[in-house]
Amino acid sequence: MTDGIHGLVVDDLGSPACRETARATVDLDAISRNVEVLRKHAGSAAVMAVVKADGYGHGLLPSARAATSGGASWLGVAQLSEAMALRNSGIQAPILSWLHVPGSDFVGAVSADIDLSVSALWSLGEVADAARGLGRTARIHLKVDTGLGRNGAFGDDWQTLLPAARRLEAEGLVRIVGVWSHFVYADEPTHPTVRQQEERFAEAVHDAERAGCDLEVRHIANSAATLTNPRAAYDLVRPGLAVYGLSPVPELGDPQSFGLTPAMTLSADLAVTKRVPAGQGLSYGHLYVTSQDTTVGLVPIGYADGIPRNATNVGPVSLGGIRHTVSGRVCMDQFVVDLGPASTAQAGDPVTLFGPGESGEPTAQDWAEATETISYEIIARIGSRVPRVYVGGPR
Repeated sequence: MTDGIHGLVVDDLGSPACRETARATVDLDAISRNVEVLRKHAGSAAVMAVVKADGYGHGLLPSARAATSGGASWLGVAQLSEAMALRNSGIQAPILSWLHVPGSDFVGAVSADIDLSVSALWSLGEVADAARGLGRTARIHLKVDTGLGRNGAFGDDWQTLLPAARRLEAEGLVRIVGVWSHFVYADEPTHPTVRQQEERFAEAVHDAERAGCDLEVRHIANSAATLTNPRAAYDLVRPGLAVYGLSPVPELGDPQSFGLTPAMTLSADLAVTKRVPAGQGLSYGHLYVTSQDTTVGLVPIGYADGIPRNATNVGPVSLGGIRHTVSGRVCMDQFVVDLGPASTAQAGDPVTLFGPGESGEPTAQDWAEATETISYEIIARIGSRVPRVYVGGPR
């Protein structure tokens, strides 16, 4: 079968029909199980699985199908193109799209029954115009900026946007389905801004209800809030990272402590192994110099595939159950690893960059800490040149 996005052909066992130098193996059953866990954390609230950015690098359509199989009743994306891809694939679940610019294809979105986030008068007007031209009613979620200072109606803008939306609702052009917002410090549950934003959100919801809105959903909880802040669940939670089995609050607990399973394993096959003497520099600039006669291996994946260039001399990998570290500069298509003088590795042997960690291999969080970033970036940046191989999940 093919995955519908990357076009990777796999046989019935999920193995690639054509051997690639590297691959990201995605466990769709893990995604489904993670959503089941998140449903328990959400209590009575529904779960919107966020599948933006190609399902955080796991594949838009396979991730969406696995998430809905696990009990997600909504799907969330940033861009309209993502929402349309879901609809065109036959997915019927409610979909919310939230990041738009003037001139976006709101006609196509309204025609496809895609819910649209509105946080400014210009978007409200363009969505209403699209609905008027189609003779339909657009479903909108009003976004309020409760303190993040990013998207959403802020301050007095909220008091302008809400009545304008209600007037268009009275005309039958829009249906105000929900009110929503986003946390600043959801990964720090005790941070004072969390409570401040909760209070501001409650005020905005009250404003909407007092204005006559019959809301279907109120939502503010992302992955971190879903796992650590039950009072923020409201009617709907919007987990993203946790859907893919990673912890949004690593300082509070690893994935296993929350009952989550990382879904992606990134691996590559050694292209070359060779003996080199002590004092030999490796890769550009010779930022790594061997301290003894040793064996080195060439791993054919690089920063063009999403491997952080600053993983130079710090990125962890595993070969045959033994941990090693990137040795020298990460290049566009490859990097070198000092495997040690006793290594018997050969070309073709698999190297794991990260995975669930259950067999001692590095995790995405290990890579995040080594390169001073977050696990979100590690998984989402894996490029399209790396084929996704899917195992498990709905067929």
